[in-house]
Amino acid sequence: MFEKLRKPWKHLIAPIARGLHALGITANAVTIIGAAGTVLAAIVTGVTGNLLVGSIVIAVLVMFDSLDGSVAQLEGGGTKFGAFLDSTLDRVADWAVLVAIIVYLTQRDDFMTLWPQITFYCTLVGIMTSFVTSYARARGEAVGYEAKNGIATRSDRLVIILVGMFLAGCGLPIQVLACFMAVLALLGVVTVWQRMHTIHRLAMADPSNRIPA
Repeated sequence: MFEKLRKPWKHLIAPIARGLHALGITANAVTIIGAAGTVLAAIVTGVTGNLLVGSIVIAVLVMFDSLDGSVAQLEGGGTKFGAFLDSTLDRVADWAVLVAIIVYLTQRDDFMTLWPQITFYCTLVGIMTSFVTSYARARGEAVGYEAKNGIATRSDRLVIILVGMFLAGCGLPIQVLACFMAVLALLGVVTVWQRMHTIHRLAMADPSNRIPA
């Protein structure tokens, strides 16, 4: 859904990318700094329970996630290792943001009651689907099939997570965060199914699909 905004966003952050490039900061360095910042912000958010400030800080870091690609273009184009590094650290950052919610929940006095428990388990499902969504695409490409489709891309998932955190941080009841995490879990499951279905369809139509014994 939000992938359509990627191109105009890149135009918006182009001056920042040029500034980083002029300072000699490489694309890989931008990737590492961004991921490290997100992980640190997520840990602090979970421990302190300040979802309002945490969601804003993480949102800013996430919005500048595409800076490494823009800097790479100024360096003459991205590298295979750079793409690998970016994708790998994205998984770490995604994990950290969702773990922040889990840490926050476990510190609540009412953690063992209904709605925090629902939020907790939906967040666990969200962690699983975020990793399997990426793995399904990578494994599909490894066997020769492309599956980039799905109702919820990484940017969609992050918007759902961060808006839920922000609203909960504004003082809305835990039920609001639970609903956002439930939507995240549901859309994640649907996205995993969509990618598996796509790869199954492509494989069944491929005469060379069978692996020799």
